[in-house]
Amino acid sequence: MDRETLLHLLNQVAEGEIAPQSALEKLKTLPFEDLGFAHVDHHRALRQGFPEVIFCQGKTQDQVLQIAERIAAHSSTVLATRISEEMAQTLLARFPHADHNEISRTVVVRAPDAPALAEQGLVAVVSAGTSDLPVAQEAVVTASVMGAKVETIYDVGVAGIHRLFAYLDLLRSARAIVVAAGMEGALASVIGGLVDVPVIAVPTSVGYGASFNGLAALLAMLNSCASGVVVVNIDNGFGAGYAAALINNAAQD
Repeated sequence: MDRETLLHLLNQVAEGEIAPQSALEKLKTLPFEDLGFAHVDHHRALRQGFPEVIFCQGKTQDQVLQIAERIAAHSSTVLATRISEEMAQTLLARFPHADHNEISRTVVVRAPDAPALAEQGLVAVVSAGTSDLPVAQEAVVTASVMGAKVETIYDVGVAGIHRLFAYLDLLRSARAIVVAAGMEGALASVIGGLVDVPVIAVPTSVGYGASFNGLAALLAMLNSCASGVVVVNIDNGFGAGYAAALINNAAQD
């Protein structure tokens, strides 16, 4: 349940359109609902501005489906990340109007009658290479579903850095920038030295042996000499997109 839904419910009670007991029934599962295997946090949208997100890795299909159903029942947007193809098909069978992004391994379920997303401000999501797209796309889906306008710039890594310079105007107009890069992870530092907004660097596990599944990029990004570069965990496109959306949306207030 988000702020708008709760405010609407309270106004209905105040105007006599709904009985207090009926309103209590709608609120009784706040702040969480115990499913036995999970405590679904229905209060999170009120505290943080966005509902609980389902991290599907390690969960069963039935667990993911039950959690999604309970979140959706509270008129909240469902965002499922790291979802397998089989799990995605289960959610799509239950929610035919859901959006499944195979590259980012996400499923988004919004109410069929939900208004179009506002797409406020601007978040730029940049990938060093095409191999970084799954992580970059996870950031895109996350920031978009949180209401940010998102523009993408893909495959502009330092091996051909001239490609990046064609997008300087876009980068400099963004409120936050997500940079997904594997190998040596240098692109985040390059962009950090060109803009005056936060750069959220995402090391990816893309690379040959000495990249150590993203550790080399992580250490390079943590040691960036470019001011304004902050770093999330390896392959954490969700965390980067979420943080970028928070920055973007706060600037709109």
